[in-house]
Amino acid sequence: MAQKQHTPSTPLDAFAKFFAHEAIGGIVLAIAAVAALIISNSPWREVYAEFTRIPGTLDVGGVVTISKPLLLWVNDLWMAVFFFLVGLEIKREFVKGELSTRQHAILPAVAAIGGMAVPALIYAIINAGDPLALQGWAIPAATDIAFAIGIVMLLGSRVPTSLKIFLTAVAIIDDLGAIVVIAVFYTENLSFAALALGVAGTAVLFALNRLGVKRADVYIVVGLAVWVCVLKSGVHATLAGVVTALAIPLSAEPTDGEGERAHSPAEALEHGLHPWVAFAVLPMFAFANAGVSLEGLSLSSLLDPIPMGIAAGLLIGKAVGVYGTSWLVIRAGWAKAPDGASARQFFGVCVLCGIGFTMSLFIGALAFEGLDPTYETRLKLGVLTGSLLAGGLGALILSQRPQSVVK
Repeated sequence: MAQKQHTPSTPLDAFAKFFAHEAIGGIVLAIAAVAALIISNSPWREVYAEFTRIPGTLDVGGVVTISKPLLLWVNDLWMAVFFFLVGLEIKREFVKGELSTRQHAILPAVAAIGGMAVPALIYAIINAGDPLALQGWAIPAATDIAFAIGIVMLLGSRVPTSLKIFLTAVAIIDDLGAIVVIAVFYTENLSFAALALGVAGTAVLFALNRLGVKRADVYIVVGLAVWVCVLKSGVHATLAGVVTALAIPLSAEPTDGEGERAHSPAEALEHGLHPWVAFAVLPMFAFANAGVSLEGLSLSSLLDPIPMGIAAGLLIGKAVGVYGTSWLVIRAGWAKAPDGASARQFFGVCVLCGIGFTMSLFIGALAFEGLDPTYETRLKLGVLTGSLLAGGLGALILSQRPQSVVK
C-alpha cells in the first residue's frame, strides 16, 4: 500500500484558509446589513423591532438566571464566540504566524496603533465640549476584517498577496486594541465578587494549559463558567471569549508513525469555528444591529458631530493613521514595505482599514448604552456612512493600474 503523502502546512497555507473564510463571510455580512436596512425602512419595521426584542432566559439550576432580549443575547453571547475566535487568531499569529517575529510584526503593529489613535483624535476634536458624545471616541478606531477582506477578494489579483497579509495583520492587532479599549474604558458598576470568580476561572484555564490538558471541551466548559461570571461582574462578557482562547494549547503531538502532526486544540477550534462565525455569528450581529430608520434623515444629519466624527474618523483618520505611521517606519528603516505593492495600492489598502462596521457598532453600543435612542441612530448613521465611503474609495483606488512600487 502506498504511503500517504503529507505536505506540512505553512503560515501562508493557514493564511489562505483564513482569508477564504473571511472574504466570503464579508459578502454574507454585507447582505445581512443591507437586509436589516431595507426591512427597518419598510412596512415590516415593527416586525424587525419585535424580532430584536424576543426574550430569552438562561436558568442554571435556579442558581444563575440570565434574562435578555435577542439583541443582547447576540451582542453578549454570540459575540463572545466571535471574540473567542479573535483570541485564537491573535494567539496563532503571535506564536507562529505573520506576527511571530519583530521584523514581520513591527509594520502592521505600528500601522494599527496609528490607525486607532488618529481616528479617535479626529472624533474627539469634532465632539469636543459634549461629554456624552465623547464617550464614543473609540468608535472609529475599529476595523472590520470581514468587510475589508471581502472587498479585497472581489478585486482579485489587483491586490498583491503581501498587502492582503498586511491588511489581515493590521485588522488582527486592531481587534486586540479594541479588546483592551473595551476592558479598560467600557466597564463600570463592577461586582467584585463575580469578578473574583471570573479571575479564579481564568486561573483554572491557564492551570489546565500548564498541566498539558489538550481536550478543547474542558476549556470550553470552564470558559462558559467564566463567561457567566464576567457577565455578572460588569466587565463586558465578550472578553471571557478572548481569555478562554488564549488558554487553549497551540501545540500538538505527532499522531502517527509518519511524523504527521495533528492540529493543535487551538488550531482545530479555529478551523471549525471560522465558517460558523463567518456565516452565522457575524451576519446575525449585522442583521440585529444594522437596522436604522432613515425616515426624517437628510444630508444635514451627517453634519451632526457624532456621525460626522465617526465618518471622518473612519474615512480620513484610518487612512492617515495607517498609511502615515507605515510611511514613517519604512522611511526610518525599521520595517520593510510590502513586497510588490505600489504606493497607490498600499494607500488603497490603508483606506480599506476605515471599514469599521462590526466592531464600530459593537463599541458604539457600549459607549452609548442607556442613553437616548437618538445616539444609537447617529451611531449607525456615522458607521454606515464612513464604512461605505472607505470601502468605495479603497476599492476605487485599488482598481486602478498599479504604478511604482512603494519604498
